[in-house]
Amino acid sequence: MGRMGPTEWIVILIVVLLLFGGKKIPELMKGLGAGVKEFKDASKTENQATSKKEEETK
Repeated sequence: MGRMGPTEWIVILIVVLLLFGGKKIPELMKGLGAGVKEFKDASKTENQATSKKEEETK
């Protein structure tokens, strides 16, 4: 399997629109954005904790 082309993306967008409707999509994207932000924050915190432990062991 290769990369997804424009036709596949269009089909996926149409299916999403049919399943969720136009009014529900902004809410879904807002939730997705909040989830990504939370993941980044947690990852950043974990990286800081790891680097702090590495400094303490030196």
